[in-house]
Amino acid sequence: MSIIIPAYNEEENIKRAIKAALSQDYPVSEVIVVDDGSEDGTYERAKEIKDHRLKVLKIDHRGKAGAINEGLKIAKGSVIVTTDADSFMSKDAVRRLVERFYSDDVVAVGGQIRVIVESFMTLVQDIEHLRIAMYRRGKELENLSLAPGPLSAFRRDVLEKIGGIQRSIVEDYATTKIVKKYGRVVYAPKAKLYTRMPITLRDLWRQRKRWFLGDLQHHNLNDLLNLLLGDVIALLDVILPFIFLLEGSYLPLLAFVMFEVITMVIAVIWEGGSLIEALLFPVVLWFLALFYLSLHLYGYAVYGLKSLLRFTRS
Repeated sequence: MSIIIPAYNEEENIKRAIKAALSQDYPVSEVIVVDDGSEDGTYERAKEIKDHRLKVLKIDHRGKAGAINEGLKIAKGSVIVTTDADSFMSKDAVRRLVERFYSDDVVAVGGQIRVIVESFMTLVQDIEHLRIAMYRRGKELENLSLAPGPLSAFRRDVLEKIGGIQRSIVEDYATTKIVKKYGRVVYAPKAKLYTRMPITLRDLWRQRKRWFLGDLQHHNLNDLLNLLLGDVIALLDVILPFIFLLEGSYLPLLAFVMFEVITMVIAVIWEGGSLIEALLFPVVLWFLALFYLSLHLYGYAVYGLKSLLRFTRS
């Protein structure tokens, strides 16, 4: 079992990530930190931790995929766990990932991502990830659509077959798509990782814009149809509360709010969380529906324009 942690300018977070990796309740052979050309003290901070299992490399800046693949070159484990330097794993995360390699055709396992709450915007994102966790447990337990970058495990031989983590602005999604050609990717809901996320709306928009435009490059027709269906549902989530209010139909609106709160209470009990997250969910749902609908419309316009320019040039 090898854990690879790529790090770029993470001097504030790197030691916590390393200590969490070294403190797993499952035998970890090595933890490999790859300093991806950081301009701060990331490398020096990582070297301060003394453990015979820890290896710290420093390379020229190559991006996250390049850093992980550099670590893969020296990794000895038959299973490779990838995690982020701005995150920390729960003590049993690796064991929970390993449990899900229950069959030879399982080639990768993704964990549950939770958000470290540092602002109201990060609270919103943790509520969002609670919902994602509930959806993945219910719909994607045996066929995960995305092995998340902050916490995933791969069979080493499969990573070598595909040339390592794929170079893309959405390397986790691109890698998941290719890995699925060799077997199944499953979900480990009990393998939890806590990560830092954007604390302002502007930073959240920038991050999700990058993710969405990157995802579009790897979508097939079926993916796009599902995406458009989701956008239609998001539109209904945005406008229906106003329609109910304007028509004085308070009972349907109250029923909708109560349904969403109850489902989130179940998620909080099952996945872990707080009651305030369940109570806030109807408002957060409306905000996220508006946010992603706006983001997707922007993304479609940008992607369409770029495609048109490529077509006219050819």
